[in-house]
Amino acid sequence: MTAFKERYVVDENGTPVGVLLDIEDYRQLLDALEELEAIRAYDAAKSSGDEAIPFEDAIAEIDRQRR
Repeated sequence: MTAFKERYVVDENGTPVGVLLDIEDYRQLLDALEELEAIRAYDAAKSSGDEAIPFEDAIAEIDRQRR
């Protein structure tokens, strides 16, 4: 991962209470988080033991349930 140029926000005692990031660093973190969430969801699905169904069938089932 990239080294970020973070700046800390501190309270009157010098205790860090927040951080400021460049917008591009923030976007990179969001992208990495989204990818990690997808990997975790995949891992959870693989380990669940549930039967796999084709994507198109899953979408059709979701559409049927919404009606």
